[in-house]
Amino acid sequence: MLKALSMTDYRALAVATDFWRPGESYIDKVTDALEKKVADDDFVIVSEKALSTSMGRIIDEGNINPGLNARIISQFWMRIIWGYFLGVLCHFGQRLLQRLRQYPPAPGSRHKQVALEYAGLLQSLLFGSEGGIDGSNLPYSYVSLPLVNACEIAQNIRHQILKALGKHVCVIIVDTDKTYSFRNFHFTSRPKPLRGIHSSAGVVGYIVGRSFELRRRSTPLAVAGCKLQAEEALRLANTADRVRGQGSGATVWDMAARFNVPVTAVTWEMLSEISHKPIVILRQKPTKQPCSDSARAKNKPGIVLKEKL
Repeated sequence: MLKALSMTDYRALAVATDFWRPGESYIDKVTDALEKKVADDDFVIVSEKALSTSMGRIIDEGNINPGLNARIISQFWMRIIWGYFLGVLCHFGQRLLQRLRQYPPAPGSRHKQVALEYAGLLQSLLFGSEGGIDGSNLPYSYVSLPLVNACEIAQNIRHQILKALGKHVCVIIVDTDKTYSFRNFHFTSRPKPLRGIHSSAGVVGYIVGRSFELRRRSTPLAVAGCKLQAEEALRLANTADRVRGQGSGATVWDMAARFNVPVTAVTWEMLSEISHKPIVILRQKPTKQPCSDSARAKNKPGIVLKEKL
């Protein structure tokens, strides 16, 4: 069992895999990807989106019949309130503001209906990733739902890595939705974050964090195999997010633009052509030690060779 860690530096490796599809075993995907790469005491950071997709926690919004509230949110709240007021307050760029002002009424209404049903009103008023619901890196009109048992899944992954690969690791499941930090107080708009991170009232926390330009980092959801304080888990999650990249795009608009097709015309095959990196390995840098006489004879004075991940 790994012990609680202090702040330190890490070496990082983003592990490329094929696209995880519904019905595929996330355990097999993880253990196959980590074979001959992972070592004892490594941190294994796994994307919630990839796990949700492989577990079939996705919904086809093309089959959704939106109600009046969803239509109002889509056609008024998103286009006017976000496009001209809240988006400016939250320091959005001009390209995103234009996209919000042209928010598509039909697919947007269906998406907001899903958000209302699965996440509630305050979450549905967000401009995206409402309650952890996300459509990026998914084809057609599919969106993924957040995990309901992230801690159990993290424990299962850790156990299977030990069983299949014989390595004692710390598994962290992470969502790219942001956690905002004010000194030692951490909060996020999405539900059920890691203990020590406060889940705010949906859109309210998001607006506060963005408008005051608080420090924002990806949100850890569960940890298995070690004890981490929220700050250290946030640092690990943020490091993993930076080395992983954005897959097909940070938003559904970016994804569609990459393939030069409408938002709902991205296919499974298109996504399979891209290198996906749902797993990141983080390893503590070795502690510098004074060179011995024999080491100085082989290496430059004062330099210790570091192993590479």
